[in-house]
Amino acid sequence: MARKLKRSYTFAINTALYISIFSTLFVAVLSEIFFEVSFWFCFSFAVGILIFSFLIVQYRIETLIYNRIKKIYDDVSLIEASTLRKQPITTDLKTLTQEVGKFARDKKIEIETLKIREEYRKEFLGNVSHELKTPLFTIQGYLLTLIDGAVNNPRIRDKYLSRAEKGVERLIYIVNDLDMITKLEVDNLKIQLTEFDVLELVQNVFDLFEMKAAKKSITLTFDMKYTEPIMVYADKEKIQQVVTNLVVNSIKYGKKDGTTEVSIEHFVKNKIMVRVTDNGEGIERQHISRLFERFYRVDTSRSRAEGGSGLGLSIVKHIIEAHDEKIYVESEFGVGSEFSFTLEKAK
Repeated sequence: MARKLKRSYTFAINTALYISIFSTLFVAVLSEIFFEVSFWFCFSFAVGILIFSFLIVQYRIETLIYNRIKKIYDDVSLIEASTLRKQPITTDLKTLTQEVGKFARDKKIEIETLKIREEYRKEFLGNVSHELKTPLFTIQGYLLTLIDGAVNNPRIRDKYLSRAEKGVERLIYIVNDLDMITKLEVDNLKIQLTEFDVLELVQNVFDLFEMKAAKKSITLTFDMKYTEPIMVYADKEKIQQVVTNLVVNSIKYGKKDGTTEVSIEHFVKNKIMVRVTDNGEGIERQHISRLFERFYRVDTSRSRAEGGSGLGLSIVKHIIEAHDEKIYVESEFGVGSEFSFTLEKAK
């Protein structure tokens, strides 16, 4: 506090000095004209005026300027108490201007961030509503048709019940993904780190989706023959979900007679890089920065026709970041895409 008030003391001393010099000169001139006074009288008069002026000026600074500045601090502190109340109050106007200017800049950035989040929230709620509404209306339509009499027709009944069941499955899929991504965002989804062979994990995913890939004549393969296990330290179940989501996406948007290739490289001393590459449709540049947003779809109509919750890549990003790792995407429209992420090697 003393350091902050130092400039006010300097101001008071300088002002008092100017007043005392002027007053002493004025008295000296008057004494030459009207009466004679001794040097010591002038000196004592100068010191007295200096002290008196300093006290008056400093008192006025403390009571007038300081109190007004304190009111500014108090008013601003109503907006953000934690920002300014911890700081000592300064009577230096330059410092005050800098502090208030910084406060204004910080608040501007905060407001702009809140606006972006508000737009994102509105878009997210609209997407959730749309994603849930589509299967709900589909199920409702089938059930109403059955209630209106189609239930008596075995062929129609079985077909509509089967379609309604698929709609329910889609709803469950969306809700489960929403639940997972919510837990990931609030750090409630526990990561259980274990050592496992990432090659074996990828092969398991290939085996699970071999038939799905065969329907589009897509080949699931490694980039080379790996002769030794590649051990990593991560949550096996979550990483399997990451690889699953990336492989399923490559199948969804892959071209007929295409290829989904997984390669595993030594990245740095204690990291590996897993790459999932396809020669499918590719992604246009303007979409790449938003790929990991919830419900964001590059081709809305086709994406919904292919199924899924629209949360796959967002979940992938959250799982990888929960491991304190990085995920990357490179794509060229009409050529293909590559998604890659890092993992820690087992010790």
